[in-house]
Amino acid sequence: MSSPTNMPSTSAPSSPKSGKPRKPAWPGWVRAVLAGAAAVVVLALVVLLARWLRTLGPMQDFLTTYPGQAELPASTPLGLPAWLGWQHFLNAFLILLIVRSGWLVRTTARPKANWTRNNKALIKTKNPPKKISLDLWFHLSLDALWVLNGIVFFIMLFATGQWLRIVPTGWNVIPNALSAALQYASLDWPLESGWSNYNALQLLSYFAVVFIAAPLAIATGLRMSNVWPQHTARLNRAYTIEMARALHYPTMLFFVLFIVIHVVLVFTTGALRNLNHMYAARDDAGWLGFWMFAGSLALMSASWFLARPLFLRPVATLTGKVTR
Repeated sequence: MSSPTNMPSTSAPSSPKSGKPRKPAWPGWVRAVLAGAAAVVVLALVVLLARWLRTLGPMQDFLTTYPGQAELPASTPLGLPAWLGWQHFLNAFLILLIVRSGWLVRTTARPKANWTRNNKALIKTKNPPKKISLDLWFHLSLDALWVLNGIVFFIMLFATGQWLRIVPTGWNVIPNALSAALQYASLDWPLESGWSNYNALQLLSYFAVVFIAAPLAIATGLRMSNVWPQHTARLNRAYTIEMARALHYPTMLFFVLFIVIHVVLVFTTGALRNLNHMYAARDDAGWLGFWMFAGSLALMSASWFLARPLFLRPVATLTGKVTR
């Protein structure tokens, strides 16, 4: 028979510091409901504050002076070309799978499969290649395709003059962006004319995505990858892998937040016309852009389902060895 000191305790676990029993944590669904309710309250307060501000005389004068849309240079092209629609689809397709695979890399403790590059193929290195998870292989492969797509996008953007639509060319874009933000917050939204000129807040958002967030995602992802040079001590001290990790995840969250807001605005500010702008390269309220969007959504949904080891393994074996 065990002595009392060896018998298991039936009391609640105690805090190592205070000795008091720990309070049971709330279930996840309760925390989610409370967080959602708090978000609704905060948004309601923001709307009420914005609507009150719009009743003030100085604010009305500000909105009249800065309606929310900055003037573009005279050489800015009109409309959205077809190549931009294809770029938009490819970018959305790749970003969706990059976020999915990146989340799996971050949260999966024991990957279901691993991949080792074939060192006798096109890419040959002196040191033997390292084994990585199949999720990481998929993530890096998607990153490479996304970067290639981005290079094509940048070339076309500057070759066709479309960069003028998303790069600020004057300081008046800042007060116009504040004006647009106030109009959005008050639920009396600014005039939408994306075919000819984005409002200033959209312009700054697209600029941040294309010229800040995308390069930051590439630079931080490259620092964490195996292709980063390990023997450059001075460079590695200046740009540490901890710094890259600290920036890479928030950058992904920024992309997710941008996508959510972007999709909501597309469907609440004239869905058919917006979808025609984005997919059909036309400025009308027909249904062609909607059906093209529906097809792209079906393709992205199928890719989300197929992005699992059962279907990734045959593709990964073309460039390396897949093991458990």
